[in-house]
Amino acid sequence: MRRVRYHEYGGPEVLKVEEADVPVPGEGQVLIRATAIGANFVDTKFRRGPSAGTLFDLPLPGSPTGDVVGTVEATGPGVDPGLVGTRVAALAEKDAFADFVLADAAWLAPVPENLDDGAASLLPSPAPVALRVLRTGRLAAGETVLVHAAAGTIGHLATQLAKLEGAGTVIATAGSAAKLDFARAHGADVAVDYTRDDWPERVRAAAPNGVDVVLDSVGGAVLHQSVDLLVPFGRVVAYGVASGEFGEIPVVSLVGLRTVTAFSLLAWRAAAPERATAEVAELTGQLAYGRLRGSVHTRLPLDEAVAAHRILDSRAQLGRVLLIP
Repeated sequence: MRRVRYHEYGGPEVLKVEEADVPVPGEGQVLIRATAIGANFVDTKFRRGPSAGTLFDLPLPGSPTGDVVGTVEATGPGVDPGLVGTRVAALAEKDAFADFVLADAAWLAPVPENLDDGAASLLPSPAPVALRVLRTGRLAAGETVLVHAAAGTIGHLATQLAKLEGAGTVIATAGSAAKLDFARAHGADVAVDYTRDDWPERVRAAAPNGVDVVLDSVGGAVLHQSVDLLVPFGRVVAYGVASGEFGEIPVVSLVGLRTVTAFSLLAWRAAAPERATAEVAELTGQLAYGRLRGSVHTRLPLDEAVAAHRILDSRAQLGRVLLIP
């Protein structure tokens, strides 16, 4: 089978397609014959290695993660053999860009027949993250939500889910005219270009009384500026560091009864597995009935993993980038 790995840090060109044996599922695992793989932006950071920030210093060889959709081909010890032949979606934390992928059986998401691979690829991580960061922010009906990177895989879901969760106003930030239009088409009431130095003032103009909840996947200066936009009792939920670092937030910034929380999907699953599973089922229904819409920017053959990462590096994508084995 084919798999994609990198044996040095660097740009997209370090991704290499190589031949490997089909892996054998271990305890609690399944083997999935992949039909689509959703590429994740965070892997562009891991691919660059230490130069992208200390958070991304992992040993070589490296391999991308991915949200894999496909059919269960085999099961490992401790897993129901009846899963063979089932269409599922799963987050693969290693060797996700491959014809056959190993995944944790405990976190398989069953895929309804009426969901295409693009929508199904949102079930393992993007949709659960988008929903849970909103709920971690304790969004209440009528509140104002600020969603950073709103044209990305998670961001375009978060803008929609914020409305479904009862937000009064959703303000989106993105970095181009096309992305701003895309964000508005996916639920944003106001769209702001974060590449402009005055983006905080533009948010304040849209929310003169302040923002109740901020969803931040950027970190760094954007996180710091977002705290200053909060109303008393406002909440920032940080769930990514596209800038390369979380940055420092002076305690004095929080004196106005503001809070900052960091979210991790893996930590959430470990802490509340039953609730995490229930939310995946909830999101499956939202996608299946069309209340939540996933957008696929492009579908590329598995052999074009380099092209997929170039798109992610450019931050030009609108929604999901899929690889097709």
